[in-house]
Amino acid sequence: MIQGFKEFISKGNALDLAVAVIIGAAFTPIVTAITDVIMDIIGAVIGQPNFDSVLQFTINGSDPIRPGTIITAVVNFLLVAIAVYFAIVAPMNKIKAATAKKEEAVEEAPAAPSTEEQLLTEIRDLLANKN
Repeated sequence: MIQGFKEFISKGNALDLAVAVIIGAAFTPIVTAITDVIMDIIGAVIGQPNFDSVLQFTINGSDPIRPGTIITAVVNFLLVAIAVYFAIVAPMNKIKAATAKKEEAVEEAPAAPSTEEQLLTEIRDLLANKN
């Protein structure tokens, strides 16, 4: 059992996951700030961006049941997803595409022959002209 745990840790999956969690936690303030700005804009345009009281009802005088909280959660999720996509994913995709283009350009350029190859080519050509 201990050996299995050592193998799991040494594979890198746990380390990759730990790095992802730490980076995600580091990005949380950025995503929160972007989401807050978007929510403020929505609030300025349509009023309070809170759908908690939408479709609210009670059963036998109980506390209000608020299915609108699900709508609020979905809207918040979509705003966070939009913020993450446009602030992190889209710029990283552009950087990766630019890097890939540069790498392709470097790979496409033929390498200049070495001095040894040039000398061997000249010798070959001289021998071919002699015959």
